[in-house]
Amino acid sequence: MAERSDGEAQARGMRQGPEENRLQGHWLLAKMGKRVLRPGGLEMTQTLLDRAALAPGEMVVEFGPGVGKTASLLLVKNPRLYIGVDPNPEGAPALTEVLGQFPQVSTQMVRAVAKETGLESESVDMVMGEAMLTMMNPSDKSATVREAARILKPGGRYVIHEMGLVPDDVDPKIASEILKEISRTIKVGARPLTLPEWTQVLVDAGLEIEYTHRNRMMLLEPKRILADEGVRGVLWILKNMVTNAAGRKRMLAMRAMFRKHADHLCGIGIIARKPR
Repeated sequence: MAERSDGEAQARGMRQGPEENRLQGHWLLAKMGKRVLRPGGLEMTQTLLDRAALAPGEMVVEFGPGVGKTASLLLVKNPRLYIGVDPNPEGAPALTEVLGQFPQVSTQMVRAVAKETGLESESVDMVMGEAMLTMMNPSDKSATVREAARILKPGGRYVIHEMGLVPDDVDPKIASEILKEISRTIKVGARPLTLPEWTQVLVDAGLEIEYTHRNRMMLLEPKRILADEGVRGVLWILKNMVTNAAGRKRMLAMRAMFRKHADHLCGIGIIARKPR
C-alpha cells in the first residue's frame, strides 16, 4: 500500500478532529447555544418586523428559518399560514418544537433552496430572509431575490436582514480582504454588500425599496449576546464554552475577526415591496 503524503495525513487528521473545527460558523454558534444569528441583532429583526407589519390572516414565507428564532416572532403575529423554506435538516428538530408552540397557525415546511421554492406565483403576503443572502454568490443572490419577488402578491413585501459593508464607498481592495478573512474564519463563503449594492439587487428584481436600516455588527460582543439571548441564554453559552474547548476556540477566533473589521462591517435591514 502506498504511503500517504504529509498533506493527505494532515487532511485525514483534520477530518478525524473535533467536529467544531469543520462546522460552518452559523452551525458552530448554534451548537454552542447561540440562537440569534443575525448581523444587526434581535433589535434589528424586531424593528424590521414592526415596520413590515405582518397582519393576522396573512401568509408568510421564511427563507432559511434555521432553529426557529425568527419563526417565533412571525408566528406570534398569527398569520394564516407560515411556510419555512430550508434545504438543510440540521435545524429541523428545534424549528419543529417552535412551530408546535403555535397550534393556531397553519405551518408548512418545504425542503428546497430559496431560489427554487416550488411555491405558487403571487401567493404570499410577505417573505422574510435573514443572514442567508450574504452567504451566496452574486448569481444565487439575484436568483433568490427574484424568487421572492415571484411568489409575492402585488403589494407584498420582502424583508431581508444581512451583513453589510461600510462606508458605501469602501475601497474594493479592503472589501476583498475582509471577505476572504470572513470566509476563512466561518468556513463558508461570505459576500456582504454595501447598502446601495443590496438595494440594487432588490431593485433589479423589480421591487421597490420602502425602508432601510443599519446597525453595528456586534454578533459576539457580550452586550449584544445578553440583549439577544437573555441571562439564561448567556449562561448556557458560557457553560458550553467552558466544557467545549474546540468550540470556544472557534468562537473566540470569530469574535476577534469581527472586532478587527468592526469599522467596515454592519447589519443591514431592508423592506422592499412588490409593485401593485
